[in-house]
Order: sequence, then C-alpha cells, then structure tokens
Amino acid sequence: MIKRAAGKLYNWVALMIILGAILGHFYPVVAVKMQPLADGFIGLIKMLIPPVILCSVVLGIAGSGSIKKAGRVGGKALLYFEVVSTFALVVGLVMANVFGPGRSFHADPSKLDPKLVAGYVSQAQHMTLSEHLLKMIPKTMFSAFTDGDILQVLLISVLLGFSVAAMPEKYKAPLISFLEGVSKMFFGVMHQILYLAPLGAGAAIAFTIGKFGLKSLVPMAQLILLFYATCAVFVIVVLGGIARIAGFNIFRVLNYIKSELLLVLATSSSESALIPLMEKMEKLGLSKSIVGLVIPTGYSFNLDGTNIYMTLASLFIAQALGIELTLGQQMGILVVAMITSKGAAGVTGSGFITLAATLAVVPGIPVAGMALILGIDKFMSEARAITNHIGNCLAAVVLAIWEKELDWDKFRKGLAEGSVSDI
Repeated sequence: MIKRAAGKLYNWVALMIILGAILGHFYPVVAVKMQPLADGFIGLIKMLIPPVILCSVVLGIAGSGSIKKAGRVGGKALLYFEVVSTFALVVGLVMANVFGPGRSFHADPSKLDPKLVAGYVSQAQHMTLSEHLLKMIPKTMFSAFTDGDILQVLLISVLLGFSVAAMPEKYKAPLISFLEGVSKMFFGVMHQILYLAPLGAGAAIAFTIGKFGLKSLVPMAQLILLFYATCAVFVIVVLGGIARIAGFNIFRVLNYIKSELLLVLATSSSESALIPLMEKMEKLGLSKSIVGLVIPTGYSFNLDGTNIYMTLASLFIAQALGIELTLGQQMGILVVAMITSKGAAGVTGSGFITLAATLAVVPGIPVAGMALILGIDKFMSEARAITNHIGNCLAAVVLAIWEKELDWDKFRKGLAEGSVSDI
C-alpha cells in the first residue's frame, strides 16, 4: 500500500504543498526565490492550452454529426453558462449585503494610493463594454495563438470547426484524422509536463506564503472567510442542486476530480488541470464532442468563482469607503460584470484585472479602492480557480445528460471507484 501511495503523483503533490507551506512560513527569503519554478510550470502548461483548445473544439464540432447539432449544443452551453454565471453574481451580491464585510473599515478614499493598482488598471485599459466584445476578434488568424488570448482562440476554433463540419466527407475525414493525431500528441506532452506538478505546486505555495505571509491574512480575515464560504455555498447549494436535478451527486464528482482540484489549489490556476479534466470526463462516459465543445468554451464563459469575486469584492470596496449603493447601482455592477468576466480565464491575477475592468466602467466606486484588497487577492485566487474548475466539470456532465450523450453505466462506475488518475 505504501508503494502504491508513493507512486501516485497526487500524493506527491499533496506532500509538496505541505512542505512548500512550511518553507514559506519559516524560511520566507528562500521561499520567495521559488517563484521561477512555479511560473515555469504554469508557463509550460499555458503553451499547450491554445493548440489543445483548437483541436478539441474543431473535433467536437466536426464530430458532432451535423452543423445543426453542434450549433444546438453550443447554444445550450452558452444558455447554461449565462444562467449559472448570473446565479454566481447574485450570490456574491446577496452575501455582501447580508454580511457587509466592509462596513467596519471606514477607509478614507483620499488616503488610497492609486499607484498600487495602476498596473492592473492599465491592463484593464478602461475599455468600454463594446471594446470588451471587440477584443474577441484577433488581428490575424495566428495572433490569437501567439498572444495566448483564449477568447480569440475559441472564436477561431469555432469558425474552423463549422468549416470542417460542412466539408464533403472525402475532405473532412483526413482533416479529422490529422487533428486527432495532433491532439493525442499534445495530450502526451501534457502528461510529461504533469510529472513536474509536485515541484510546481510546492514552489507556488512556498512563494505565496513566503511573499505575503500568513500575518497578512489577519486584517482581512472576514472578507477571505466570507469569500471562501460563499464559494462553498455556491458549489454545494447551487451546483449541488443542479446535479441533484440532473440525477447525480456533486460530492461524488468532486471526489472523482480531487486530483485536479488539488493541483488547481496549489497553482491558483484552472489552466493547470484543464487538459487532465477533459481526459477524465471522457473516461467518465461523456462523449468526445460534448467534452470538446463545453469545457474549452466554459473556460472563458463559465467562470463562477470569478463572478462571485467581482460582485462580492465590488460591494466590499464600496462598503469600506462608506459608499451606499442603490439596488439599481448594484444591478448595474451585475450587468457590467457579466460582460467583463468573459475571457477571464483561470490565470493567477486575472480576477483582479477583471475587477479593475468592471469598476472602470461602473460610476460611483473609485478603482483606487482596489488597493484595499490588493494584499490578499492572491489568497482568494485559489477559491476562484477551484470554483471555476468545478463549474466547468459540472457543466460538461449536465450538457452530456441534456444531449443524451452520457454513458450512465460508465458514469456511475467511474464515480463509485473515485479518482484513479495518476495526477
């Protein structure tokens, strides 16, 4: 049994997270120097995301059987994403109003240093809502892949997918065969990279604790605990309720993907487990076309954790600055956040950038107020990434059930056995 446990990469990741936390707490100077290892691991994974999304989406659309079916699945997926994302935004608003985590702060707006968040604001670029939508269109067919913009990659992938699906069989079959081979190649590269997961996970945790320190959590403990509790409530109540209606148990699914959740927790990025999740969903009985369409799309459009963070953080900043927002203003934040959240893939810091973009187009709350939560944002990114990851996993299962493309026997057997992955 010991030999089996030692052979599981999952256990090595867990061990390195513990050792990384100890290193960060007791030897912060050394721990901070571990950042290049963590960034390098994430960088290796990020380089694979665009080509994998391209192959998965094109194969998902072309393999769905017809353009009509692919369009139907895509439409249902976007409808599901929008409904569930709206629930996430509303949950964040409700929890902020009920518990009021910022009401006891009484921060002075004149003493806030806008330079602290200038970098994030410049990345948000004060874009209007229409500019956020136009950002989806790449400058060239290849710039989306070189820039790593997931929304642009997704747009190109969808267009190519429909194009391949419309081709005569004599042209379509060789292209599908080629893309399947390329896809297997990239998945093989990912398996090689994931052997570095323990090192990357340990380095990421060591850097975070070494850089910010556990003491930095104390002043904002109420907000951090409320955010984690809100994410937990959303997963158990909202997503758990959806799972129950669909005919399965959310906790069994969480057990099945626990290896990937641990990796996401350590790296604060859902990117690190995107490709392993797609593989495990296919092994669980979901059709390749559903997995290929829903999970990559959800990666940009189904960001439940990010949505909760944006409404909760926005209201926290307003409360801390003594700004009373009317119901209409809060609904305005909700609408703006629904748009600015699209494309905020699970990369560390993207939630903070998206929050800057939201506040930049919402009158009444100074963007400089983000300086209040700058020091603890890193500690909340883990919950954002994990909630995003769980939401995308659940979406794939629900859409597979909706489209009757789930092998129930395989699904039940997989959940009963739990996670058997090496990751």
